[in-house]
Amino acid sequence: MNKKTKQLTTTAMLCAIAYVVVVVGRIPVVLFLKYDPKDIVITLGGLIWGPLTSCIVSVIVSLIEMVTISDNGVIGLIMNILSTCSFACTAAFIYKKMRTLKGAVIGLVAGSLAMTAVMLLWNYLITPIYMGYPRQAVAELLIPAFLPFNLLKAGLNAGFTFLLYKPVTTALRKAGYLADSTNTQQSKKPIGLWILSAVIVITCILLILSFNGII
Repeated sequence: MNKKTKQLTTTAMLCAIAYVVVVVGRIPVVLFLKYDPKDIVITLGGLIWGPLTSCIVSVIVSLIEMVTISDNGVIGLIMNILSTCSFACTAAFIYKKMRTLKGAVIGLVAGSLAMTAVMLLWNYLITPIYMGYPRQAVAELLIPAFLPFNLLKAGLNAGFTFLLYKPVTTALRKAGYLADSTNTQQSKKPIGLWILSAVIVITCILLILSFNGII
């Protein structure tokens, strides 16, 4: 299988997986806001194959979502693309420039901050249009509702992405979709960061369960 065929195959695979997790993995968080794990899949693709892959997969999945399961139309499409790309493409772009553990951490943190800032702005601009809320009412929800939702979303995306990156790349290398790493230098396993990522993920899940009155 040549390189171009591998790229097409992996892009299609990422689109399929991302769409499936949207369909089966949506979780209500607060008000009308729901979390789905597709950004994790799309970000992993970007970290492995570059930010353009994240952008392409985000657009394709958002389009399919719009015509199949979404009731928010074009506005929902735009919001989905903005949210995913601000996180995934930012993280992937930084990691492409700094392909180290430090680069991955900086990328995921920067992606989290970028997504939170972008979505606060665009929720303020767009939510009054498609939800029919007065803009002042939306502005009053930015800090108590939209900010914690996006921070929770960013925490889950970053934590799961960090935990899954190594297992996914190892599996892809074994399957022949990735070349073996040319870096022969053995580095210490980032046990502390794995623990921190797991703690962030667990904390976010517990908060979501709390918001929904489950615990």
